[in-house]
Amino acid sequence: MGFFDKLKTGLEKTRHTFTERIEQLITGHGKIDEELLDDLEAILLSADVGVKTTGKLMQNIKAAIKKNEIQTADQLKPFLQDQINSILTGGETDGGKDYPAPFIIMVVGVNGVGKTTTIGKLGHYYRQQGRKVLLAAADTFRAAAIDQLEIWAGRTGAELIKHSEGSDPAAVAFDAVQAAKARKADVLIVDTAGRLHTKSNLMDELKKIRRVIAREIPDAPQETLLVLDATTGQNAVNQARTFGDVVQVSGVVLTKLDGTAKGGVVIAVKEELGVPVRWIGIGEGMDDLRPFDAAEFAGALFADK
Repeated sequence: MGFFDKLKTGLEKTRHTFTERIEQLITGHGKIDEELLDDLEAILLSADVGVKTTGKLMQNIKAAIKKNEIQTADQLKPFLQDQINSILTGGETDGGKDYPAPFIIMVVGVNGVGKTTTIGKLGHYYRQQGRKVLLAAADTFRAAAIDQLEIWAGRTGAELIKHSEGSDPAAVAFDAVQAAKARKADVLIVDTAGRLHTKSNLMDELKKIRRVIAREIPDAPQETLLVLDATTGQNAVNQARTFGDVVQVSGVVLTKLDGTAKGGVVIAVKEELGVPVRWIGIGEGMDDLRPFDAAEFAGALFADK
């Protein structure tokens, strides 16, 4: 199965609450009226597209109707697909190819979103490209995180920089940057603690890690990825706001898209926060984390069964 087919299958639950309901709505209405538009708005909200983004989409639909760009109900679906593609376009990752080595990725997110697994899969992706990868176990507060990352390093052939449990995360980051330079690594991926995002000491810790990295390599980390669990819907958007206030999130990784009916959160994250979705996870396999492609996502979301 190619990735598009996997994506299409992975988005099945979202498609059921979103595009299939739109299809049913259109089939039941010969003409566009206020009732149809109200029902369409409710469908968008139920798929966790978000209040702000839904408002923008409805505004654009009404403007297109006034201009006679949309004349029949069956023109709504392709119009929405184009709109969503347009919102999501821009910010796709090039995997750090434009940056000198080491390309440093700092990964943040609360516990339970699949952060450490995501780092392992990112490491695998870069290793598949023939790049030398270092992983830094800077989540020193959870012993399982260090052990888990060590397993992923073994699986993917990446090298691991770690200290003992409870040690200073910034010290791990410092040693990892030094090792990346000395060993001529192409990519360094830094794990961080994922305790409650409302805790100010955690946020201070993230700032410190970032400062230490930037002191050793100007403009690094070149990417700060926030891992979000797509199944949490709008709560994921709230997490992104909190982290974005502290660590200058440059992109989002959305995991567990295959297990949710709330895939519309992809659109909400980009439109409401201005943060691009860089990677998406649509399965448990090593290859099921891929760079995000807006046109591919919109195509899979609106694809026929």
